[in-house]
Formats: sequence, structure tokens, C-alpha cells
Amino acid sequence: MPNPVQWETVIGLEIHAQLATTSKIFSGASTAFGAEPNTQACAVDLGLPGVLPVLNAEAVRLAVTFGLAIGAEVNRRSIFARKNYFYPDLPKGYQISQMDLPIVARGQMEIEMEEGQSRIIGITRAHLEEDAGKSLHEDFHGMTGIDLNRAGTPLLEIVSEPDMRSAREAVAYAKAIHSLVRHLGICDGNMQEGSFRVDANVSVRPKGQHEFGTRAEVKNVNSFRFLERAINFEVERQIDVIEGGGKVVQETRLYDPDRDETRSMRGKEEAHDYRYFPDPDLLPVMLDEGFIEAVRATLPELPQEKKQRFIVHYGLPSYDAGFLTADRPLAEYFEQALKVAGCEPKLAANWVMGDVSAALNKAGLEIGACPVSADMLGGLLRRIADNTLSGKLAKEVFEALWAGEGETDAIIEQKGLRQITDASAIEAMVDGVLAQFPDQVAEFRSGKDKVFGFLVGQVMKAAKGKANPAQLNAVLKQRLES
Repeated sequence: MPNPVQWETVIGLEIHAQLATTSKIFSGASTAFGAEPNTQACAVDLGLPGVLPVLNAEAVRLAVTFGLAIGAEVNRRSIFARKNYFYPDLPKGYQISQMDLPIVARGQMEIEMEEGQSRIIGITRAHLEEDAGKSLHEDFHGMTGIDLNRAGTPLLEIVSEPDMRSAREAVAYAKAIHSLVRHLGICDGNMQEGSFRVDANVSVRPKGQHEFGTRAEVKNVNSFRFLERAINFEVERQIDVIEGGGKVVQETRLYDPDRDETRSMRGKEEAHDYRYFPDPDLLPVMLDEGFIEAVRATLPELPQEKKQRFIVHYGLPSYDAGFLTADRPLAEYFEQALKVAGCEPKLAANWVMGDVSAALNKAGLEIGACPVSADMLGGLLRRIADNTLSGKLAKEVFEALWAGEGETDAIIEQKGLRQITDASAIEAMVDGVLAQFPDQVAEFRSGKDKVFGFLVGQVMKAAKGKANPAQLNAVLKQRLES
């Protein structure tokens, strides 16, 4: 019986990052999210007769910022082209994009997997383009509504090489790009609002085969979880088609998260189907060295650089450093809390990664909206470090801080949460418990170690949870063994 074919997955991603400009790429209309439909589309966005596009210089600066951050070639001359197709949400009948000469050419991005390995993913290009409008189907029975507010919104389309070999690698790459554009401040990365969208080109081939298989493109996936699920479904679908004697069709597909499947949307177009040609209304973009060096001077510390600094300077494990530096505001929050607390970095990292992040997730908030500011957390950590608070009591104080009940010291006094560290007081409570539970003391001394936890609990109960745990454990152990 022949061996079954071993398949290899090949994935490339196209990421559309909405650039953080206040106006559109070729007009002065606002890019603010959430306005009433069709209130932020001006004559230029609608392509009305007699209007001319004018390039937004800030969009160019943000694109160059990205190019420099990934070590890419920034083309000193780039041109805009018209990508022609007809769709209800594209009022001009074409999209202004870049084809032959994009503003950013070849670069690369390093990704790290959970197991600790790292890989380099090639980036083919990143080009500027305008967004289309949006078709709305939900609220119109038997009809489609068109909202043109997004028409003309500036996008940077980041096209990877087909270098990824699993859905998990694709998600790691997408997260790395997401983290980078947020660190750079060129995109807010809000996937729910459509500021960061991912298209996945997926194909399979027998292991060892050099030629690529026929790819399908899964469009507009708006979460990392759905991206992984969409790719995994598409891989299985393509393998089933080929092993069933069929052929994979090159097409565009949509992912349905409710049914956890992809379905055909339309045949996949090639570049020649769009009849690209240089936009006659826009001059080539010419960048001089002075402009590029001025942009380079504004680059912040990049995520990988920050992670390495957290490992070396703060002595944090690689996982902790990666978690804290994946999001620039979170990294800044951690460093400010640590500065105020003056405690061990690992203590601050544990609190930011644990209680703070858990509370934010539960409330559906970003770190910038955290009710417990970095300074407030720093004050709490300072009281843990000086033994005023135990870990358990600190959690009570944190809940009160989150609820807006005041500052750490005031909450400690108001609620009587100061930790008991007086040795004689702890010894007295331990002696009282040992006298109260002689049977359990005898069991421990006969070798039943599990009874120790019971006795610790009884002392803590007597102390109303305020005894220093390390001191309590030491005194109890010394008394039981004497």
C-alpha cells in the first residue's frame, strides 16, 4: 500500500493597515470612525466631475516610517495607479493604489513562536492606496445599503512573501505586524473597526515539491482567532478536494465564523484583470534623503529592541518581556508602575500580566482606559515590597482601587488591611491554633504532611487573613518540629 501524501501548507498574508491620519489620502474629508453614513465623503472621494486628488503628505510619512522600521527599501520614486473594477461601494469605478513602483519594497519581519523558535518572514512590498466604501446588508430587507464614509481612507497594504507554513505562523506574523504598527503610531490596529484587516493566500503542495499549489484568497478576516480557524479550514478543504480527485480553483473566498467555514465569493482576479495604468491626476512621489533621514530620526524603540532591553535590564524571562512589549502602552504602563514602586521588576511584571490584564479583559478595556493608573499600581506594589501588604490583601486593595475608592494607603487604613508582621503576635496565634487542634498536630508529627495546610488555614483565619504568610509558615514549621 503506497504511503499517504504528506502535505505542506504555504501561506502569504496581505494586511491592510489604516493609517492614522485625520483626513483622507486624497481629500480633506475626516477619517473619524462612527459618523452617520455618507456624512464624511466629499466630492473628491465620490469622484465627481472636475475634482482632482491631492496626496496627503502625512500618509507618505507614515508609510516611510513603516518601511524604515522593517529594514526595507524605501523607493525614492513611486507612482500611483488606477485599479479598475466596478462595485457599488467604489463610486469612481477605480481605486487609486500602487502597482509597479510601490513606496516600500523588500523588507522582513522576525516572528517568535510560543515554543521559543524565531523565523524571518519576507515582506515583498508595502504600498499606499485608498479604501473603498462599505456595503451594508443587515438592515435592508432584500436590498443593500452603501456607506461611503470609508471611501478614500488611507491604507498601507503590507504584502508578505509566501513564507509561512502553518496557521499558527501566520497568526504570529499578523500579531507582529499589528504590534509594530501600533508601536510606531501609524495605525491604531482596531480590528473591530476595520483599521487592521487580513487577507490570507493559502495553498497546499506535496512535501518536497518546489512548485506552489493553486492558491485561494480568504478575504477580510478581522480577528487573529478567526484567521487561524479560516486557514486551518481552507487547508483541510484543499487537501480533501485534491485527494478526492478534484482541482483547487484559484478564487476569492470569505470566512463564515458562525459556520466555521470558507465559501466561494468570486473567481480570483489577476493584475491584468484590473487594467492598471498610472493615474494621470497624480505626479510621481519623489522622496529626498533629507526627508527619509528626518523620518528615521523619529523612529521609537521597536518591539524586538524593547523586548531585549526588558530581558537584559530588568532580568525578565523572555515570555514576560514579550507579553509586556507586544503593546507599546502596556510596556509604558509597566515601566511607570515599576518606577513608582521601586520594587523587583518580576513583581511588577506579574501584577501587570496577571491581575491588571485579567481585570481589563473582564471589563473589555484597553490599558489606556485602565481605572488603576500606573502610578496607583506602583503605590500598591510599594506596599507589597515593604511587607505592609500580603499578596492576598493586595488583591483586596487592587479591587478597591479599580472601584475608585481612593489611593492605596488610604484604602489600607480605611479597611484595616495592614499585614501582621509582628513576630510575637504571629507566634501567639500559632500557639493558640496548635493548642486548639492537638489531634491534627499529632497527625502531622506522625508523617501526615497534608495537615500542615489545614493548620496554616486556621492560623490565617485567626489572623483574619492578615498574617505575613512567610513568617506564619516559618513559625508554624518551627513549632511543629520542635
